[in-house]
Amino acid sequence: MRVIMLGAPGAGKGTQAVRVAEKYAIPHISTGDIFRANIKGGTELGKKAKSYMDAGKLVPDELVCDLVADRIAKEDCANGYVLDGFPRTIPQAEALEAVTKKLGAEVDYAVNIDVPDEAIVSRMGGRRACVGCGATYHVVFNPPKKEGICDTCGQTLILRDDDKPETVQTRLNVYHDQTQPLIDFYAERGKLATVDGTRTMDEVFAEILEKLGE
Repeated sequence: MRVIMLGAPGAGKGTQAVRVAEKYAIPHISTGDIFRANIKGGTELGKKAKSYMDAGKLVPDELVCDLVADRIAKEDCANGYVLDGFPRTIPQAEALEAVTKKLGAEVDYAVNIDVPDEAIVSRMGGRRACVGCGATYHVVFNPPKKEGICDTCGQTLILRDDDKPETVQTRLNVYHDQTQPLIDFYAERGKLATVDGTRTMDEVFAEILEKLGE
């Protein structure tokens, strides 16, 4: 099962991506993880990516695609994978399509978790992140056992700047401009599966499995 997770920032695609990967016993792959692994491993691709990141620049599409292509060609992806946070743009999607065709392992589904903007602004305003280990919580949907304190390491939980309403709306605007066209891209290929992301995490997961043919 080869799956791409789509959805606006805060739609919950990261959480669902992990669950889908566990369900099918396939790797959960995020571009952030790929960057970190290659940089830590000192690979040529990692060194190139680090040079852009150190300069405060976005890693170019071509290099991101090379990193993803290298990752999905590895043995543990033989039975599939879940891509989380990639592709973000049409050029990236086209590059991924070319790579997967070459590997003979095309994407099966692009799962779009659909949540209205106003619900995302409200939802992300309730998120809290641990200053120590980075674990995330939500004051309503996933509260810590003790208010303001991380269950895992006991450090303080904060509202990150990128979860503040004005920042979230800006991120949503970028998403709609750049990533929304991917929904049409995969719909045209008959690979789009849209689920209602406004419900509970378990209900969303159940609908995803239903769309994937479970």
